[in-house]
Amino acid sequence: MFFEAPPKRDIFLRLISDNKILVVSCDSSGAIGPKDGDLIKVAGEIVGKFMARSALMEVLASGAKPICISCGLSVEPLPTGYSIIKGVKEEMKIIGMDSEKDLLLSTEKNFPTNQTGLGITVIGVVDKEELRIGRSKRGDIIVSIGIPSVGMEVLRNEVADLRDLLCLLSMKFIHSIIPVGSKGIIYESKVLAAEAMLEVKFLDKIEIDIKKSAGPSTVLLATLEENKFEDLKEKINKPIHKIAILK
Repeated sequence: MFFEAPPKRDIFLRLISDNKILVVSCDSSGAIGPKDGDLIKVAGEIVGKFMARSALMEVLASGAKPICISCGLSVEPLPTGYSIIKGVKEEMKIIGMDSEKDLLLSTEKNFPTNQTGLGITVIGVVDKEELRIGRSKRGDIIVSIGIPSVGMEVLRNEVADLRDLLCLLSMKFIHSIIPVGSKGIIYESKVLAAEAMLEVKFLDKIEIDIKKSAGPSTVLLATLEENKFEDLKEKINKPIHKIAILK
């Protein structure tokens, strides 16, 4: 008999002391970049920014502080590797990481490549009592920040970014936060509900496509009391939509 696995976040959690938790996330990209064999043509810097952003969001949304980033680049150091790392470093600086000391990287130095590929891992640490998982409450609404985007849409649409996430983390009325990637809004909404041992009821009228891939974490979901919705809209200048209610 087939049993569907319960939805869960794209992070690894490991207790490393009585009160410290290690949080690890990763992301990968292929055939997106400036090389001849790439299917989607964008600058290496853009690839680096969005891949770093996606992995960093997962760790930050859990309440953890990122302490290092590891980048495995399947391209030559110059010019492609350098341009990708430039984008990674820009995202690191946004959240206050040291783009020199906190970055580990490797590039392909033996063979020529004609297609861009990379993998990024972020490692963070959080105090057990500061872990922001399962904090949603019965009656909370789930809201989305940003437009689900994939491919070249990522450059055209209003998408969530690290500054939006930092803003959410600073708001005491926000209960839980989760980034949305390729699994889409429906899946990640169910994760928020499952973490708090609740059920999710999607609204009848939703103004964005909740079935669509959100690519490299172009959307953030947050839970909060409905009476705080207008307060949220005043603080974040991105498209915000009500998605569901937690029961």
